[in-house]
Amino acid sequence: MTFSVLVPARDEEDWIGGCFDSIAAAAATGAFDVETIVVLNRCTDGTERIARERGAVVVQEDRRCLSCVRNAGAAVAKGDVLVTMDADSRMAENTFVEIKAALESGKYIGGGVPIVPKRKSVGVVLTGLVLMLLIMPGGISAGLFWCFADTFRAIGGFDESKVIAEDLDFARRLKEYGRACGLRFRTLWRAPIVTSCRKFDRFGDWCFLRFMVSRPRDFARALRGTDPQLADEFFYDFERRSKKITGREA
Repeated sequence: MTFSVLVPARDEEDWIGGCFDSIAAAAATGAFDVETIVVLNRCTDGTERIARERGAVVVQEDRRCLSCVRNAGAAVAKGDVLVTMDADSRMAENTFVEIKAALESGKYIGGGVPIVPKRKSVGVVLTGLVLMLLIMPGGISAGLFWCFADTFRAIGGFDESKVIAEDLDFARRLKEYGRACGLRFRTLWRAPIVTSCRKFDRFGDWCFLRFMVSRPRDFARALRGTDPQLADEFFYDFERRSKKITGREA
């Protein structure tokens, strides 16, 4: 079983080294055959140089659409299994072990993992709990997705009409396809992903909860995933560098 890890990257030189380190550590646990594919998106920093130095396959896709970016990586992937993660995240060392066991069991179509924030505060933790309440009733999870490459192609990859919330849409469709095949969507609870809190660092630790309360219509539109203005505000025009733009809120 071989793996292809798809990593979208826009100006990620401050983060992507740690992402590579986590993939290498996970691959070493079982001497897994893993290729890492970095999809550059409008990069102006040293992301490409770092990716090439670390032996990654490098692809260019400059559209403001994470679905398109992720699909561009999948299009050149050679692995039996596709894994998606973000450049500011770190996978657990047992990730490939858990994925291999789940897929070889013949019970699961694929799945996701829990998300653990790199730092914690009241605002960050409450945001995580609210998101779990929104997602978990559907029996899905996000953060890092995994499935056979053939499965990815069978469901059409990520929906390129979605410029935001494409991950939740993908999880729902993966689960639905699995149900039709008599297989389940699985969350690998023992292999969480640790992700940065850079949006909280920039906008404040209460930013998402404040957005939900003060802009409920925009929040509903964001969940539908097709609003480019909202996507630009929170994702495609978001400053990737690690410097703080606003102070953190306790």
